[in-house]
Amino acid sequence: MSDIQDYQGGRRYETFSYLPAMDAEQVRRQVEYMIAQGWNLAVEHVEPTKRAFSHFWYMWKLPLFGETDVHVVLDELEACRRAHPTHLVRLIGYDNYTQSQGSAFVVYRGREA
Repeated sequence: MSDIQDYQGGRRYETFSYLPAMDAEQVRRQVEYMIAQGWNLAVEHVEPTKRAFSHFWYMWKLPLFGETDVHVVLDELEACRRAHPTHLVRLIGYDNYTQSQGSAFVVYRGREA
């Protein structure tokens, strides 16, 4: 629990914002979990400004409907990061049953332009 961060030190976005940044293995396990739940995944991105709170994020391609390959999802996340290196990139898992987001978290925080 000593790794949990308080609100000071920058903006917080989505589910895991108060925890230390995830490494590649932890992101892969989250993607595996979302796929195991049967959720449809989508990748979104936005400039790292106040806009991220008050506007819609840009969708990266179409949602990955029915995708079951973890590597395809990770490749799309990386492609979005390469195309928009200064943007925040997040992964969303849509739950068809509850018709809501099952999970959403920022995978890449981007770098300053």
